[in-house]
Amino acid sequence: MKKIVLTGLAVLATGTANAENIVGVDRFICSAAQAQICLETGDCYAASPWEIAVPDFVVIDLDKKTVSTTESSGEDRSTEFSEVSRADGLIHLQGVEGGRAFSFVIHEITGRLTAAVARDGLSVTVFGACTNADI
Repeated sequence: MKKIVLTGLAVLATGTANAENIVGVDRFICSAAQAQICLETGDCYAASPWEIAVPDFVVIDLDKKTVSTTESSGEDRSTEFSEVSRADGLIHLQGVEGGRAFSFVIHEITGRLTAAVARDGLSVTVFGACTNADI
């Protein structure tokens, strides 16, 4: 399975990257800073992104509608999203894969990312940052 959705996303990375203005940018690289797993029992746990198989970096390509690991990661993971919209300074991405639904919200001016993946009985939330991938 194309795990970018990720074992939950569970989208993205080790450590924190500096976010930046991505207004009008259609291809960016994102990393995760924090992750949280919540179970249907109501229990939630903080996790390091790498503990839940979140890639160090992902490339989001709005034209291709894909989220993929970087070539240098050697992981060759990719998934498509079915919906993309830009409104009020936010980019929204949504998709379904492997029994998981996922959503991303990216603030265009700051590059800050909030992503969630849900499957039956479990959800993962990731906070991170994005920057222009074509610089």
